[in-house]
Amino acid sequence: MSRAKREPRIVAELGRPETREETAERLATGSRNYRSRKTLNNLVLSLLATLVTVLVIVLLVPRNDNPILLDVDYQASAAQLQTAIDEPLLSPDLPSGWRANAAEYRSDGSDGVSAWYIGLLTPENQFIGLTQGFDANPTWLSQQVGDTPVSQTLMIEGVKWDVYVNPATTDQGNFEYALVTAAGDSTYLLLGTAEPAEFAELARISAPTILDNEAS
Repeated sequence: MSRAKREPRIVAELGRPETREETAERLATGSRNYRSRKTLNNLVLSLLATLVTVLVIVLLVPRNDNPILLDVDYQASAAQLQTAIDEPLLSPDLPSGWRANAAEYRSDGSDGVSAWYIGLLTPENQFIGLTQGFDANPTWLSQQVGDTPVSQTLMIEGVKWDVYVNPATTDQGNFEYALVTAAGDSTYLLLGTAEPAEFAELARISAPTILDNEAS
C-alpha cells in the first residue's frame, strides 16, 4: 500500500500553500534575521566583557588621593643662571612647609621684559609667584597687576613694598594680592592667592637679597 501524498502546508498569511520561490525567500529571510541577532548578541557580550575588564583594572590599580606636586630645586636653577645675569637673583631659603613647583628664566616676556620666576606653594597650599623683572617698565608692572592701583605701602625688614589688592569684581586669575618693590635694575613682584601674612613672610626672607642689590 502506497503512502498518501502529503498535501502542501497552507500558510495562514497567504491562505494557500507557499510556492517554491516563497519558501526559499522565507528561509533566506529567517537565516538573515538569525545572523543579525547573533551579531548583535556578540557585540553586546564583547562590550560587557570590555567593561568588566576596565572595572577590574580600576579596582586593582593602586590610587593616591593626594595631589601630585613637583618639588623644584629653584636654588640650583638660580645658581646656574646667575653666571649669565649681572643682577643678584632672588632665591630665598624657604621656611618649613613651603615648596617650589616651578622655576624658570623668562626671556623677553611681557612688554619685552626678561624675568626670573619661582612658583611657590605655602603651608596652606596657596600660591605665590615670585617674579624678578629686569629693567622693568611701568607698562610691564601694570600688565602684571591688571592696572590695579596701589592700595597702601608696607615696610618689611627695611624694604618698602607697594601693596596691590585685586578688586572683588575683577577676575585676574591667580592675582588676589601682590607686593611690589624695586632695587638696582630689578623689580620684585610677589603675586598670588595666599594670605597677607604669608606674603609678609616671603617679603621678610627676601629682604637681605633686595637690600644688597639696592646697596650695590
